[in-house]
Amino acid sequence: MPLAPTGDLVAHAATDHRGIAAFNVITLEHAEGIIAGAEAAEQPVILQISENAVRYHRGQLLPLALATAAMARSSAAEIALHLDHVTDVDLLHQAADSGFSSVMFDAGALPYAENVSATASAARWAHKAGLWLEAELGYVGGKPDSPASAHAAGVRTDPAEAAAYVARTGVDALAVAVGSSHAMTQRSATLDHALIERLRGAVPVPLVLHGSSGVPDGELRSAVRAGIVKINIGTALNMSMTRAVRDTLDAQPALTDPRKYLGPARDALASTVHTMLTVLAH
Repeated sequence: MPLAPTGDLVAHAATDHRGIAAFNVITLEHAEGIIAGAEAAEQPVILQISENAVRYHRGQLLPLALATAAMARSSAAEIALHLDHVTDVDLLHQAADSGFSSVMFDAGALPYAENVSATASAARWAHKAGLWLEAELGYVGGKPDSPASAHAAGVRTDPAEAAAYVARTGVDALAVAVGSSHAMTQRSATLDHALIERLRGAVPVPLVLHGSSGVPDGELRSAVRAGIVKINIGTALNMSMTRAVRDTLDAQPALTDPRKYLGPARDALASTVHTMLTVLAH
């Protein structure tokens, strides 16, 4: 199946008042597991490759992007390809030639005026290149440049500021700070659903939740009802993969063939994806 445009998947989800999951890809096993989970759940997904993942692959975007896109095209599931948390303008400019239909441009570490200027410039370039652009306003916990707590005073996204930001930058979606944190290993986050509703009323573009691995099922469902559309999930996949690798090697410490432990890890990831998609489908 041809790659689906991210903007279309997000727009369809918004119209249907449901969430669309975006899962982080770091290795080929990630991509294979996510696609298997999507096919089992019969749900569309967004595969996203972050700037950090590109850095892990020695700064080379194209090999992982082309392989991921090829796997997506061979799937029966509806799949989009998204470049995530980009701070490097040179990397942004590689997106259009690498199979991506969307980018999340992250200027959140800059002062507000500089964030607006940089993001508006990124959005203008992206739109000329036919790409959908997501940005972030507020400080989602767990990032190196963010406050220690997602609940610290002043870190959450202000609806009036968010409306002005979207108007000035022209972005197509906005990631908001409403109580989640990146890289959480416990599903204990409590979201501000009243704030999500206020943001939905103020902002004319779809809302995105980062750090969703730490959000319990009920909170995720409530967030979608309140107005969240795109839901980013990464750490939960890595936890399931790592747990499976440890279990396999603990049981068979003499193993040396990586296929013997990466295979179960891929299957565990696929199961996590299926579970998360089932949560968001109800």
